[in-house]
Amino acid sequence: MDDGRLERFLRSTLRSAGEQYGEARRTYASAKRAAAADVPVDENGDARIVCRRHAERRAVTLDGELRPDCFESDHPDCEGCVEDVREGTVETW
Repeated sequence: MDDGRLERFLRSTLRSAGEQYGEARRTYASAKRAAAADVPVDENGDARIVCRRHAERRAVTLDGELRPDCFESDHPDCEGCVEDVREGTVETW
C-alpha cells in the first residue's frame, strides 16, 4: 500500500470513528434528558411523546430545559407540552 492510499484509509477510518462517537454522545445526552423527564425513549434516545399541537406521535430530542426540538415559544399547546414533560404527565407512546 502506498503512502497516499494509507493516508486516505486512515483519514476515512478516523472520520468514521469520530462521526460514530459524536452520534453516540448525542444519543446518550438525549436519552439522559428524556430519563430526567421520565418519558420512554426510542432506539436513538429520543423522547416518545404525543404532540399536543398536532395530535401525533413524535420522537423528539429534548434540550437542556426539557423542551422538545419542535417547541415553538408563545404557542399555548407547546407551552402546555413543556409543562407536561417537566411534570412527567406528558402523553407518551
